[in-house]
Amino acid sequence: MNGEAKTHPQEPTVRNPIAVRKCCALEEFRACVGLQREVWGEADLEIEPVTMFVVASITGGQVLGAFDGDNMVGYTLAVVGLRQAAVYLHSHQTAVSASHRNRGVGRTLKLFQRDEALGRGIRLVEWTFDPMELKNAHFNLNRLGAICRRYIPNLYGVTTSPLHRGIETDRLVAEWWLDSPRVIATIQDLAPSPTNAPAAIELPAEIEQWKENDAQRVQAVQKRVREEFTKWFAREYAAIGVRRGEKGLAYLLAPWSDF
Repeated sequence: MNGEAKTHPQEPTVRNPIAVRKCCALEEFRACVGLQREVWGEADLEIEPVTMFVVASITGGQVLGAFDGDNMVGYTLAVVGLRQAAVYLHSHQTAVSASHRNRGVGRTLKLFQRDEALGRGIRLVEWTFDPMELKNAHFNLNRLGAICRRYIPNLYGVTTSPLHRGIETDRLVAEWWLDSPRVIATIQDLAPSPTNAPAAIELPAEIEQWKENDAQRVQAVQKRVREEFTKWFAREYAAIGVRRGEKGLAYLLAPWSDF
């Protein structure tokens, strides 16, 4: 859904060279819409139209395409945001075609996004993601160095996308502080893998299976996770990483004054 990074990234070595560039032609924007339909499978009223990509491209946002030869295999759509007089980018959508997932395309797109934003003096990129999408959580926090300090219940409502399975669209907000020591160390693979923190929020190992056949259990986990994130964020903690263990995945949290 909008605002999510549907990359399922695990960053193995890219087998074919992928070129990332800014999109500026209507044909490229139409290709983004086509890929959006492929990835999210939403009804027409929930699809971002070509005009949205046009507006983003001419108003200081980003429309970035990843190409395997002439074939678009991924894109990022970002719009301009303003908070407390500071300009940032809200990365509304990132998608990678099923044929090119787990090949580093998502990370290549995000690193290009970072370089392009920093080149214009923009220090912050934000996006939202489903806290129960475990691969995306690992990618955002462990592989890019983002942190989370906000949790938004049912941000987009219940959508028509089969990816959401009729479940409320709770979202974490990822903050990617592009020139921070944390991000620089993470993207250069110099940051240690997260193992411990003052607080943790556990997700069961069975959550991926339950998404396929037990929506009631997923909703119960979502309710608990919502309450726990809300509690810790109110205490001025931030989610700083994820850790896998025998019982599943855990979000690691620490006071955000550390940043």
